[in-house]
Amino acid sequence: MSTPRTLYARSGEIHLAYQVIGDGPRDIVLVLDWASHLEALWEQPFVVEFVSWLNRFARVLWFDMRGVGLSDRVAEKAVAAEEWMEDVGAVMDAAGSERATLIAHGHAAQMALLFAATHPERVDSLLLLNGFARLARADDYPAGMPAEIGDSILGTIEAQWGTGSLATVLAPSVAMRPGVQEWYGKVERYAASPGTALAKMRAVLELDVRNVLPLVAVPTLVVQNRDDRLVHAEHGRYLAQHIEGARLLERDSADHWPLPDPDLLGAIEEFVTGSRSEEEDLDRFLATVLFVDVAGSTEHVSELGDRRWGALLNRFEATVQQELLAHRGELVASAGDGVLATFDGPARAIRCAWHIRDAVRQSGLDVRCGLHTGEVTRRNVGIAGIAVHIGARVSSVAEPGEVLVTRTVRDLVAGSGIAFADRGKHALRGVVDRWALYAASG
Repeated sequence: MSTPRTLYARSGEIHLAYQVIGDGPRDIVLVLDWASHLEALWEQPFVVEFVSWLNRFARVLWFDMRGVGLSDRVAEKAVAAEEWMEDVGAVMDAAGSERATLIAHGHAAQMALLFAATHPERVDSLLLLNGFARLARADDYPAGMPAEIGDSILGTIEAQWGTGSLATVLAPSVAMRPGVQEWYGKVERYAASPGTALAKMRAVLELDVRNVLPLVAVPTLVVQNRDDRLVHAEHGRYLAQHIEGARLLERDSADHWPLPDPDLLGAIEEFVTGSRSEEEDLDRFLATVLFVDVAGSTEHVSELGDRRWGALLNRFEATVQQELLAHRGELVASAGDGVLATFDGPARAIRCAWHIRDAVRQSGLDVRCGLHTGEVTRRNVGIAGIAVHIGARVSSVAEPGEVLVTRTVRDLVAGSGIAFADRGKHALRGVVDRWALYAASG
């Protein structure tokens, strides 16, 4: 799917950036949490997969909230809640949409709740993803975030905004994949300046729309990840308890981001359409996944400067493409200084990793390589499955210059002449059990 054209809708004196994605028998208005930038988000395959899935059964109207991303900047203190609410209608009007399902994530849930309560005639249904009516704790809202945690988040924004470090809190299951933190740092920088981000977060901590919950009279699904570190599960439970007829779907996940997995995508499709696609729509196959991550990226940028570092990354990407072609690998994702590829044979994957490592060393770079073989699922764009998570975790514990593999890979290449050094058992974050890992030498 190519990046859609960004358009602008007028809401009072404010211009809102929005995109119309595809076509379909119904409309979905999509708003993600406030650290958003429509065009930068399209660079991440799992975001593309999520939106592409929605596009299978609906036309998607996606926009940046006022004050962030490609929409007009505003002084957060001067924004009334009803103005955010009217922004939803402005985008729908600009796109010629009479009625739609609202899918809102995080802080955007507050805006969606206001609109659904005020304009039920324009809302078919409401789906809230890790959202809340109030984020901060109050005497009558113990589910809220304690003041000291809010202050800590504000301090992190002030000190680290633009680095992508918050990805480890917002999406721990994917944050260590090659290039994810670098990509999210770009999203942060494009979404808002540090000062704007601080003002936005302070406004979010002050906003409270609990009074509108009894007035929401449209079908509502509340999706809440139990171990979300930013929006704790009690927020979702409160929403479901105070919206009449709302259904709560709690999921075993620590991610705040709505990452596309079959259960989540299926639940969304069933809620919006009344049924799920057949399992045959999913393409499962056995593959060896290879993660390649340039070691010491931050230090290299500081030492070389953006221009020279960019030239080195271009050479890195060209080397990867050349070696994947030579070893029958398929490039799945490339983001900055990291690569994910798949192979139909583990021996070829190991040899490809060796060649990439040796070639980039001539440019003064070292890479970490991690490999695992298992079943993966191809979904619209990219791949998913536990094998992908394991490969990413193996790469994250590899030493610079090391090609690290799981026992599964080692056993599958027995008799190939490839030698291995035992690196012991490791706990891989987010994966059960301890995994025996081996360095492939050659």
